[in-house]
Amino acid sequence: MKRTVTLRAVVAALLLAAGLGTAHAGAASAAPTAAPAEDAFSVSPGLLDAMRRDLGLSTREATERLRAERAAMGIEQAARSAAAGAYGGSWFDAATGRLVVAVTDSARAPEIRALGADTRLVRHSAAALDRAKSRLDSLTAPAGVAGWHVDARTNSVVVDVVRAERTAPAVRAFVERARATGPVTVATTAAAPRTYAAGTVGGDPYYTGNVRCSIGFSVHGGFVTAGHCGRAGAAVRGWDGSAMGTFQGSSFPGDDYAYVSIHSGWWTVPVVLGWGTIPDRLVRGSAEAPVGTSICRSGSTTHWRCGTVLGKNQTVNYSQGAVYQMTKTSVCAEGGDSGGSFISGDQAQGVTSGGWGNCSSGGETWFQPVNEILGRYGLTLHTA
Repeated sequence: MKRTVTLRAVVAALLLAAGLGTAHAGAASAAPTAAPAEDAFSVSPGLLDAMRRDLGLSTREATERLRAERAAMGIEQAARSAAAGAYGGSWFDAATGRLVVAVTDSARAPEIRALGADTRLVRHSAAALDRAKSRLDSLTAPAGVAGWHVDARTNSVVVDVVRAERTAPAVRAFVERARATGPVTVATTAAAPRTYAAGTVGGDPYYTGNVRCSIGFSVHGGFVTAGHCGRAGAAVRGWDGSAMGTFQGSSFPGDDYAYVSIHSGWWTVPVVLGWGTIPDRLVRGSAEAPVGTSICRSGSTTHWRCGTVLGKNQTVNYSQGAVYQMTKTSVCAEGGDSGGSFISGDQAQGVTSGGWGNCSSGGETWFQPVNEILGRYGLTLHTA
């Protein structure tokens, strides 16, 4: 199968230059792959352009931020281990360019600061906040509640209420029940989230039935994407309309992820499309980016877009039901972008689920973390 467009030629040249082979069977692995050693920090002009457009940064500011975010990503796990049971969450502070680690015990602070992170003393541990959120997850929310999440910066579980519905009796009643589960605060959001499937690879389009979605990341044997795009057993057609593969597993709601196996004639590559905005990105691992870092998304409708990680472990209340353990971003998206790639540097982060707004007026988007998908189906990320 050949795609006779410049984009595929660019991908092929990129792969040949990197000395990459075709996909092969690999051992199942649910663990995130580590961020690589500093790769001379060769930031493409297109990526800097996208960060100027979407984050309002100058070239110098974008370059410095990417370097600082890479450093924060490298020390987050060590800082979490140093905090142990006193860990209260962490986030990247764009103003200082440093990772901030919340702790419930000030005695843990010196060891964490020695790693290169700042600390903040808080009342509740991350484990306590997660338990409170789990209790909240057992409740059924009305449509006026957009979702809820653990927020390390406020050291609470934040319930997001649609602004126009905040005084509705059902919403007020839910908030009262939520407050009884633990340390809860309430915030408002402009609109309810929705999924981004469109009727009619990462980032390339595929089709199932009359729905167009986007490929997330190549894994050995196929790719991962959003669960709301298709059910197990559904046939998948590629960008050219030819038979491409089959949904082997899918979960939505509750989760929003799926695994598609591909047929002979198709192959997997560790690449996320830059759509001409930036050079196509090689995927080298899946180290998780902290809250506060910049992140970009590739999708078949709005192509390459960037923003910031706003929160993790969020529950999103779609009309079809709640989805748990999502990551929230300020990146915009539109119909057809569902399932597409979220990537930070060269590290895979997750697949696009849904959100509110669009890329003309702005909005927010959630993704399902990729490491959870790999673990669920016993998959191995295809990396360069």
